[in-house]
Amino acid sequence: MTETPAGTPNGSDEKDAVLRIWCAELGEVLGLGGTDIDIDAVLGLAGVAAHSIVRPAAPLTTFLAAYAAGLAAGSGKAEAGEAIQSSIATALQAAKAHGAAGSEE
Repeated sequence: MTETPAGTPNGSDEKDAVLRIWCAELGEVLGLGGTDIDIDAVLGLAGVAAHSIVRPAAPLTTFLAAYAAGLAAGSGKAEAGEAIQSSIATALQAAKAHGAAGSEE
């Protein structure tokens, strides 16, 4: 039987709840207000980047996608939710393409 470190959620539902709470808390601290974050999409992007490129590409890819979304929304090119979805979709496509190109070599 494996032990879970103190303060670490051990069930999937518990992990999801912790992530939702953390996302809301961090969003408030960062001044994002009520911006709706699709946690599953962000984690999915991170997973594809980690497996298609290298593991450290996960946080880098999600950061760059968020940065691009912020620039698009801030410049008025898109509304926040639309900018986030578009950036995640574009980054996901790029990560998958990179992974496919790497497997052909």
